Amino acid sequence: MIILSIKTNQELSEIGLFNTHKKLEYMKWKAHRELSATIHKKIEEILKSQNISWGDIQGIIFYEGPGSFTGLRIGASVANALAADLDIPVVQTAGDSWIKEGIEELDKKPSKRLAIPKYGSSAQTTKPRK
Repeated sequence: MIILSIKTNQELSEIGLFNTHKKLEYMKWKAHRELSATIHKKIEEILKSQNISWGDIQGIIFYEGPGSFTGLRIGASVANALAADLDIPVVQTAGDSWIKEGIEELDKKPSKRLAIPKYGSSAQTTKPRK
């Protein structure tokens, strides 16, 4: 089973490719405000490095948070869109062993569902001037 992991909760974003429990490739990059412009390119780059196509992905693990409001929203949107388009399951996990837990969850053959970010607090928004 080819699994894609996505972690976008902080300035340093991470994606990984796994063949069940074996890590094939893992990439970190300083995405910060360029996450939405770079995440698809980085996924494509990591797929090409392993000679894997988009259609070979059989499951997605999304790091649910807590963390950056915008980063988590972008990561969840990408995970959900890919899962829907490829008709594959997406699971969400957190903590230090988030990938291991995600792989275990995917091994249980979960039904398809949405990844929903857990921000950890309310969004920090600018208060109206008037």
